[in-house]
Amino acid sequence: MNRTNDGRGGGQQGANLLALRSHNTALVLDLLRTAGADGISRLELAERTGLTPQAVSKITARLREEGLAADAGRRASTGGKPRTVLRLVPEAGHAVGVHLDRDETRVVLADLDGAVVARRRAPLDLGAGAEAVLAGVAGAVEALRADGAGVRPLLGAGVALPGPLDHRRGVLHRVTGFPEWDGFPLRDALAERLGVPVVVDKDTNAAALGLAVGGEGGSFAYLHLGTGLGAGLVIGGSVHRGPRTAAGEFGHQVVQLDGPPCGCGDRGCVEALCLGAVARGEVGEAARVLGAGAANLVGLLDIDRVLLGGRTVEADAEAFVRGVQAVLDARAERTGDTAVPVRLASGGAFGVAEGAAQLVLAPVFGRGDA
Repeated sequence: MNRTNDGRGGGQQGANLLALRSHNTALVLDLLRTAGADGISRLELAERTGLTPQAVSKITARLREEGLAADAGRRASTGGKPRTVLRLVPEAGHAVGVHLDRDETRVVLADLDGAVVARRRAPLDLGAGAEAVLAGVAGAVEALRADGAGVRPLLGAGVALPGPLDHRRGVLHRVTGFPEWDGFPLRDALAERLGVPVVVDKDTNAAALGLAVGGEGGSFAYLHLGTGLGAGLVIGGSVHRGPRTAAGEFGHQVVQLDGPPCGCGDRGCVEALCLGAVARGEVGEAARVLGAGAANLVGLLDIDRVLLGGRTVEADAEAFVRGVQAVLDARAERTGDTAVPVRLASGGAFGVAEGAAQLVLAPVFGRGDA
């Protein structure tokens, strides 16, 4: 994770808080988070983490000193004095989640629990050039921070946008339709602007991470059809990015040889066929094509479920869910397998932005392959 900052106090505080997180501390923080307002005792923390009571006491003392944990009352114990229980303090830190789409930006401010405390959306032209886009993002984030005036340290900003890109380095590749972004160091450029650590990932991966952290278990594919088409893959509870962080370029699998041209330079891609059908008002055909691509994923990865999202899907969610499910049901009849269920992903219009915030928050709790 990049920890560049421009010397402003908020950036330094965020970097320091992230730097303090050890594996053991993350285990304790995650248990505090999942315990909710009822809290959890130090003895329970020791039992569930496998740490010694002394180690737990040191970690919780430091968390209380930092303001990340607080007393949540006392709980009766068997044969001894009541135990003090501790809880996470959600307002002790926040993260910004930014969804950069081709024509607009959506931004959220989330606390340590992932609860959104402020949100904004604004027009954006991804083709307007780096300076204009960076200024637009910085302005949206500053306005959001003003909306959440009085919040505690900003841990960082997660930024999600169409791929392909290099997640580890925060460098963009040839974003479909916007080749001028190829090689641009978005992570470092935004970190310098915002004064906080920045994490960059594909919009589909961010959304998938948010879903996994929010309780979607097992293995699933999140298919995002908006101004483009991509997939976020969660395998065994972790986001699968691949060794070059290039996994999930779902929209550019060719399903029709010599088909219509796609913005990626190929022909007959699922994205081109889906968006072309939508443009003609043929939503049923778009859903059928999306289902064919989803069936390929099911056959390759043996996933538990398919989740759909993105503004184009949300405009006629029932038709897309029904159409994709019909293709997967037909596949199951041919193979004798159980049909993989399809449903609309939770999160709505700001689902990607909320997932982007988890690019910063999830590692604090040792959750998600972020």
